[in-house]
Amino acid sequence: MTDIIAGVEIPETSAVVEATEFLRERTNLLIFHHSRRVFLFGSLHALARDLRPDPELLYISAMFHDAGLVIPFSETQQRFELDGADHARKFLLDRGFSESAAEVAWKAIALHTTPGIPGRMEPEVAATNYGVLTDAIGWGMDRLEVDQMDEIVAVHPRGDFKKEFLQVFVDGLKYRPDTTYGTVNADILEHFVPGFRRTSMVERIIVAPWPR
Repeated sequence: MTDIIAGVEIPETSAVVEATEFLRERTNLLIFHHSRRVFLFGSLHALARDLRPDPELLYISAMFHDAGLVIPFSETQQRFELDGADHARKFLLDRGFSESAAEVAWKAIALHTTPGIPGRMEPEVAATNYGVLTDAIGWGMDRLEVDQMDEIVAVHPRGDFKKEFLQVFVDGLKYRPDTTYGTVNADILEHFVPGFRRTSMVERIIVAPWPR
């Protein structure tokens, strides 16, 4: 039976089923519901903009986009977005997807918190970013139908999303604070972690090992 939510069809492929189970088993309900909402909101924004993302790639990008917050890819500290992107790339390549398809998903996840750039890239990259922005900060809600948003939230409830989502970020980043340099993630640590102080680009230029 086809799964349709707010007019958006969930792709019926083995990779989609496996990605769904991967996230359900290895993350938590907050990230699982958020990731599904990102796919749904991103799909609706893509439709309104006449973008044509590959539904399967968009779904996998959405499902893995925050995986790095709770499943570090390796012991090497790197931005959580890169952890999630690396998870998705491996997942896709292990299942026979092309390098080009894996690269699109990698970019969609690696850039999902980067302002301004994803919208100029492939439809999957843009749509992932649009879905993230809608679910996290309410961007574009005025462009969506109220009944569509209500249906999505009914199937994938937000709960106490604002508080719990921020805590997931704190828990996922507090042991690797240097990876937040130059990103919106530093905002969260600065707000919630006592003693954290972001380093500015001005400071880095001033202390650079050049005489002037």
